[in-house]
Amino acid sequence: MVWSGAWNPDEPKSWKREFPRLPALAALRTFEAAARYESFSRAAAELFVTHGAVSHQMRALEEELGQLLFERRGKRVMLTTNGRLYAERVRDALLQIADATRALQASNREKRLTISTMPSFAARWLTPRIGSFIEQHPELEVELLSSNTLVDFGAEEVDVALRMGGGQYPGLYVERLLDDVFFPVCSPNFNGGRLPELPAHMAGMPLLRGEGDPWKPWFEAAGLDWQEPTKGLLLQDSSLLLQAAAEGQGIALIRSSLAYNDLLSGRVVRLFDVSIPCPWLLHFVCTHASLETPKVQAFRHWLLPEMERFRNILSQWT
Repeated sequence: MVWSGAWNPDEPKSWKREFPRLPALAALRTFEAAARYESFSRAAAELFVTHGAVSHQMRALEEELGQLLFERRGKRVMLTTNGRLYAERVRDALLQIADATRALQASNREKRLTISTMPSFAARWLTPRIGSFIEQHPELEVELLSSNTLVDFGAEEVDVALRMGGGQYPGLYVERLLDDVFFPVCSPNFNGGRLPELPAHMAGMPLLRGEGDPWKPWFEAAGLDWQEPTKGLLLQDSSLLLQAAAEGQGIALIRSSLAYNDLLSGRVVRLFDVSIPCPWLLHFVCTHASLETPKVQAFRHWLLPEMERFRNILSQWT
């Protein structure tokens, strides 16, 4: 049976509503913008199309509907009476579609966990381990964002940030995860395998430089009255710094948490027993509202034991 009235939930489900042929959604979206501005040029600017494309779509829509929607007065256009009534109904319909879309996307967001962290930590620590979390929570879609930029939780769809810093993030939930230390590492084949036995033996050797990771505090801890290196390879990402050291390009001052896997594999070796505390600590950061969500709670409950195990392993290097 074909019917055109509103759907009645008490009617048999075998009855199907047959919709009349509708104009294309793109044409209706263009019409809504043109009607709102009563200007094809401004509608074209909003939709990133040409004035001619808007004009062509509106003429085609009028032909399909068999109604004039606009009065053309030179370069100006004005809605007809029927055009104004149609615009109001089309706008309401598009807003309902937009609301339905937002509701659907919000539902999907509940199943997607977005984590932001530094590229070096993502590559050296989180990526090799995150698989076990995914296995425990197959219902979640995990998205890992690597960036050195602090997260704006009010503007970005990020659930959790793992950040190195001082921990002063006003208005956010902040939990300290890991202390760290710096020490020098290099390839076992560096300098033809003739590695420096004492800190002073590094004189004249290439020292790799990291953005924001100064050598001078370590020099002081090692009893060396040396200035900060100003020459040699400068790398902004700590993971690349470690890679360069593993390739024999010089000696790198690196955090133990990043060097751990390469130390175990023998790709790099630690030089000397001198280390200095890292001034930046690793923190778990999120909004207080996000902390209460099941997906963030699940990630935190997985992360904390992983961090505890890692801290115990790191103790042998510090």
